[in-house]
Amino acid sequence: MLENLISILIWAQAETKSNQEPFWMNLFLPMGILVLFYFILWRPMQKQEKERKMLLSKIKKNDRVLTSAGIYGTVVAINETEDELTLKVDDSTRIRMTKGCISRNFSNEEEHQAQSNGKVSS
Repeated sequence: MLENLISILIWAQAETKSNQEPFWMNLFLPMGILVLFYFILWRPMQKQEKERKMLLSKIKKNDRVLTSAGIYGTVVAINETEDELTLKVDDSTRIRMTKGCISRNFSNEEEHQAQSNGKVSS
């Protein structure tokens, strides 16, 4: 009886050794997760950051903009060295703020839309 039990254990151990996967097969899951992380999170964030930098670099005087606080205004002055601009909110109201506060540039959007409509009608 003891001999049968020992032979079964030896057979089970030999069976598990023959069915073991190579160590590199265990790397597929973490590598797959990293690839998904890149395509789902990292790449869209880089694209969004690139678009934001382009938006901020194209701001010029007399552009109509919207700030992240929800304030509509017109750019009156831009100070490139200190990364700030002055918005005209009303006839006598002007606000100084950093460029990073700008969330939309309506003048730039209208120009882009006019260019795309011009290309379609040609």
